[in-house]
Amino acid sequence: MEIHHKVLIPADQTALEGDLVIPEKAKAIVLFAHGSGSSRFSPRNQFVAKFLRSHGLATLLIDLLSEEEDAIDDANRQFRFDIELLSRRLCSITDWLLQDERTKNLRIGYFGASTGAAAALIAAAKRSSYVYAVVSRGGRPDLAGNYLDKVLSPALLIIGGNDTVIISLNREAATKLRCETKIAIVPGATHLFEEPGTLEKVAHQACEWFLNKAATK
Repeated sequence: MEIHHKVLIPADQTALEGDLVIPEKAKAIVLFAHGSGSSRFSPRNQFVAKFLRSHGLATLLIDLLSEEEDAIDDANRQFRFDIELLSRRLCSITDWLLQDERTKNLRIGYFGASTGAAAALIAAAKRSSYVYAVVSRGGRPDLAGNYLDKVLSPALLIIGGNDTVIISLNREAATKLRCETKIAIVPGATHLFEEPGTLEKVAHQACEWFLNKAATK
């Protein structure tokens, strides 16, 4: 049984729309940080979120931009690479999760895709006491810059085997991370994991990471 909630979370003098889903007896929640030009309706993140919920993890898929900001971004890409802004929004959402009656007792993990992975790592550095694990899918951890060595949460970096540039960027970023770090390469996958079976492998590995880290800390 799952309980679905539409939520509106204040951040930066605006309000962000999200979909909060809590399975029965959930002990942790995964906050999704979507990539550039995407939203909470990203079919890939929706797929992963559904898989996580089937294994007892709550999920929050949320837009990191307001409707007005999203319209501006569609026109001139003003916000999608503003990693500092996106990470600040994730921190505000994290603070909300820590206070809301429905989620305050749940441990918090981050799942970041593409540029959202950089925002998730920065937010994990800023909220290190509260974020127990991070997963990056096809991410750009290099964009987290000087925050990488401040991340304490165990980080799983999932990359497509054919996404050669991103593999290189992830390997370089991993040398700067001081937390427990694992690189998982999905054979035959490109950046968006559109090849048959590849997104399923992402979901399985992410779920295993979140469940294992929740059990060991």
